[in-house]
Amino acid sequence: MPRSYPVLLFFSVVLMLRCHGTSSTLLWCYCPPDANYTTNSTFQTNLHLLLASLSSSAAATGYSNDTEGRSSDQVHGLALCRGDVSSSVCQTCLDAAVQDIIQSCPNGMTSTIFYVDCLLRYSNQMFFSTADTSFRYWAWNTQNVSNQQQFETTLGNLMNDLTEKASSSPKLFAAGSAKVTSFDRLYGLVQCTRDLSAYDCYECLQYTLTFIPKCCSWRKGGKVYLQSCYLRFESDLFYNLSAVEAPPPRAANDDSGGKSNNAVKTVLLVVVPVAAALLSLLAIFMYCRRRKPAMPRRMQLHKRMFDNEDQQEIKSAESLLLDLEVIRSATNNFSDANKLGEGGFGPVYRGTLDDGEQIAVKRLSRTSGQGIVELKNEVVLLAKLQHRNLVRLLGCCLQEEEKLLVYEYLPNASLDKVLFDPVRRVQLDWARRYKIIEGIGRGLLYLHEDSRLKIVHRDLKASNILLGWDMNPKISDFGLAKLFDVDETRRNTSRIAGTYGYMAPEYALRGRFSTNSDVYSYGVLILEILTGRKNCGYQGSGNSIDLLGYVWRHWNQGDAMQVVDQSVVDRCQPQEVLRCMHIGLLCVQEDPAQRPSMASITLMLNSYSIGLPPLSAPAFVTRSITVSGSGVHGRDTQVSLQGREIYKGSTTRSAKESKNDITIRNEGT
Repeated sequence: MPRSYPVLLFFSVVLMLRCHGTSSTLLWCYCPPDANYTTNSTFQTNLHLLLASLSSSAAATGYSNDTEGRSSDQVHGLALCRGDVSSSVCQTCLDAAVQDIIQSCPNGMTSTIFYVDCLLRYSNQMFFSTADTSFRYWAWNTQNVSNQQQFETTLGNLMNDLTEKASSSPKLFAAGSAKVTSFDRLYGLVQCTRDLSAYDCYECLQYTLTFIPKCCSWRKGGKVYLQSCYLRFESDLFYNLSAVEAPPPRAANDDSGGKSNNAVKTVLLVVVPVAAALLSLLAIFMYCRRRKPAMPRRMQLHKRMFDNEDQQEIKSAESLLLDLEVIRSATNNFSDANKLGEGGFGPVYRGTLDDGEQIAVKRLSRTSGQGIVELKNEVVLLAKLQHRNLVRLLGCCLQEEEKLLVYEYLPNASLDKVLFDPVRRVQLDWARRYKIIEGIGRGLLYLHEDSRLKIVHRDLKASNILLGWDMNPKISDFGLAKLFDVDETRRNTSRIAGTYGYMAPEYALRGRFSTNSDVYSYGVLILEILTGRKNCGYQGSGNSIDLLGYVWRHWNQGDAMQVVDQSVVDRCQPQEVLRCMHIGLLCVQEDPAQRPSMASITLMLNSYSIGLPPLSAPAFVTRSITVSGSGVHGRDTQVSLQGREIYKGSTTRSAKESKNDITIRNEGT
């Protein structure tokens, strides 16, 4: 009998016999109006075959994905049940989903339907192994919590813990609870579709966490759903506690009833001696463990990096220590063929680990201005920070005079390599540029306000924004970052380190830095992304003027669209561009108090109902700089702020002319 007959028969039975009183609750159905298939077409037949197959096969394991058909009639789909539900509940939910997805999206070639207990998705486009965050749905309990601060802290810790557990579990699922008070508990659940890698699952769930403050961080319950992952939390138990806490099921015994007593005796004769031998080995192993052998030399070298530090703070950082031979093997012994680029700190190499994961290795040169202090700073900070818009540190190594930092590999290099390249910049259409502006803003908001720490980056620039597969921006290079107390607003330093063109004037001149100085750097980035031009050294209309002054002049003249990159100016929404330009100019106001916070900026970017404050002239900065070694030193450094000239220091060390992406280190005032 052809395969299609029984499957189509099953599909027909499901449609006819599905119970209207199903216990599974429909949450939402996503049906984009992009394309429709023709009734009674080959695509429709393939779709029905696929849905029926997914429903039956996923009921046993909780997950299934498959493809039906060929060429333009091909359809891809997956079915997923919540990790704590039984097979019968899973089957009931998916049977309902099969009917409802057809009724909710008649003739749709792409659709996703979400129930409390299951998910069903199909498309004419391949979507497996890719985290899809293009559509989201959230809902919340209407009741507010009484102690908001304590609840939010508990919620954040619980969700971060569950995210880590889910991404490392075979089912990409985790559920658990945390105590809010002596009387109240908070329950949470997270899950990804099982076509994702562990890393993509983690990234997807981290993205869902960013929506909690927008909808439900002060509510007694909430849920956020993306097409590839979701989370839910409640003040009351909502998942199957016994299924979550139950140990993994043992393999079923093959007891057909036909075994003889002699066979049983034979098994015992084999098993008992083997068990005795294993017990003896176990006893020897436990004895040896008590002796605590000396730490290998390479680990002692690693430990020196963290001596005299608060061990609680660096405990997670120590888990990132990698062996030098592993990195050498991954990079083909730092082969020139694997070199991605080189900066003042040293070269960066591409590598591939034994499990196939691609990495980027920053190899600090012995002459680098970025030394052990900056390396330790970056390791300790990134070990604590996890966000989809922050680069992920995989490990570090200090062996045989090597100082190595190992990151996730991001294929599209840094923003400056694309934005300022006349050929590659066409990859950045307006939608992608807006996405990059938003992503950098979310990353900074996390650093300044949403993480458990309060971080000022101090070196935000285009070369420190890395671009992922989908041009998702990630902030990198935390060697100069500073950790602030929660209620601390500003700090002074005599050691000014950063990049001219991105440094706020109060920091460059007086060593004062704060979250406002990061906002200034972000404003420069916004204007660079809009115009496709670097800030420093830009020659506008024959006069030496920096980008901020160039944009401000056209803004006042009423022809601001003339400064927008010509590759996007004809394919963008002018009002959207001008709003971003207004926000960028707000960020670079000379007075730090006049710059908006990252929370306000994020709100301005996402809500057009929010009015924008009036503008005053930004801080204009022009200068003559010389470099020496790894540092940049000003020779008769001239800084002009709104017409007032200030001369700050000088040195007589000669060097070549500086570039915008060189990091300065002014040792003293």
